[in-house]
Amino acid sequence: MFEQEEIPGLILITPDKYDDDRGYFSEVYNLKRYSKENVDVNFVQDNQSVNLTKNTIRGLHFQSPPCAQDKLVRVGRGSVLDIAVDIRKTSEHFGSYLKVELSAINRKQLFIPKGFLHGFITLEDNTELLYKCSNFYAPEHDKTIRFDDPELNINWGVSYKNLHISKKDLNGISFKEFDSPF
Repeated sequence: MFEQEEIPGLILITPDKYDDDRGYFSEVYNLKRYSKENVDVNFVQDNQSVNLTKNTIRGLHFQSPPCAQDKLVRVGRGSVLDIAVDIRKTSEHFGSYLKVELSAINRKQLFIPKGFLHGFITLEDNTELLYKCSNFYAPEHDKTIRFDDPELNINWGVSYKNLHISKKDLNGISFKEFDSPF
């Protein structure tokens, strides 16, 4: 099932699941089927993010043009609260965000097109996030906006003193000083 979210471009996907006495089978990506549902992207890189501790935040990240990335995000183990923030200057939703729970149990995926920040917080220990990207990682185009920016006002659902977060993410720029390239 493919559901267009309130912010145009974001698509929540729940792959079909076929149960039997051994467990289940699910086709998590099919180019032909996804293309018919407006996820017509040439993915070139698969990433895996293993997070040992609950309340780990990664983000808010994006890659600037010409190395911008579309992403197809899912969870292989555990669960996250996934965040996508619209940074397309001409969008009526500029600065708005979608917050959705992705988990190994609900098997939901989130398609995030170019022009969005992406981040997540783990909801349990030993969470594994898997995502496809439409462009290769380019460190010189990798950008970070503060996860706790007051203008974005994202409720991560946890006290900041309980967070596990990298120095890179703590040192992201503010949304106010950010000039979107999209």
